[in-house]
Amino acid sequence: MNLYDACKPALFALPPETAHRATHRLLRTVQGTPVTELLRRRYVVADDRLRTTAFGCSFPNPVGVAAGFDKNAEIPRALAALGFGHVEVGGVTAERQPGNPRPRMFRLRADEALINRMGFNNQGADRVGERLATEPLPDVPVGINIGKSKSTPLAEAPADYRYTYERVADAGDYFVVNVSSPNTPGLRSLQNRDALESILGELVDAGADPLLVKLSPDLPRPAVEEALAVVDDLDLDGVIATNTTTERPDSLRSPQRAERGGLSGKPIEETATDLIRFIAERTDAPIVGVGGVDDAAGAYGKIRAGASVVQLYTGLIYKGPSIARDINAGLLELLERDGFESIEAAVGADLRK
Repeated sequence: MNLYDACKPALFALPPETAHRATHRLLRTVQGTPVTELLRRRYVVADDRLRTTAFGCSFPNPVGVAAGFDKNAEIPRALAALGFGHVEVGGVTAERQPGNPRPRMFRLRADEALINRMGFNNQGADRVGERLATEPLPDVPVGINIGKSKSTPLAEAPADYRYTYERVADAGDYFVVNVSSPNTPGLRSLQNRDALESILGELVDAGADPLLVKLSPDLPRPAVEEALAVVDDLDLDGVIATNTTTERPDSLRSPQRAERGGLSGKPIEETATDLIRFIAERTDAPIVGVGGVDDAAGAYGKIRAGASVVQLYTGLIYKGPSIARDINAGLLELLERDGFESIEAAVGADLRK
């Protein structure tokens, strides 16, 4: 039993959001202190075979933190010290938002999953942009996930996204348009072709580069193909697949399975990997694979399906701070087993069969 396993019963006795804030405060406290270097020595796996490039960014390893864990860009250096190869902060909105009423996050322990209906709670683009401009950034790529303010009418969404982008533009290594969260009313309707073209075109005009779009696993396949047509038409730099789902698989066992919100974690792993494969077969744009990643086999499955890099959030809650190290060490074993000289050589391997 490792230290996190010993601490997990106490953490899981707290409401999920309370436990998250406590963990967040701890990482914020040690960030930039000598403890950070100790964490780096313990958790970073340094091996050239893990290095990869995508959408103009160089990643020391393919395992990153998904948006939502560090909404306000407060702990990117601490997360990098835990061995992650990139950190995506946000979602950031133009306006400061409290989010939805609590409780709004639920553990599905029997399913190794979470349901959240956070509602883009964050300090707003002005404050997050100021923090990104004034505090040191990690030596791994930092992505910035941009969402729509809840009070902004859908027709005004392009200007809303642009306002946020312009406040954080100088700090991001890449930028993500989030039109797929299920917890902002009407947001997912922005995944239709006309709305996507308006929002993404506005950000392209603003100079957003590299620019990616994050898609929902609940989109019908024809709608995914339409979204990919926009990606290709606007020459976007990548796709993130996927966000959380509003679907509830029959396999769920936890009493909280009926809560409203987006489901993440192990139950959506296969769905996310299938969508990655579907996307990879239809576009050359790099893919960031998200959904149920909590071990090397899951990460490797997404990479072989076409993901250049992967992200996780729920896995960090259940597996603890060693998860990036454990996945990266396992990926090296899988590369050696299959005769690949690097992660880049394994990307899309299952598509070549």
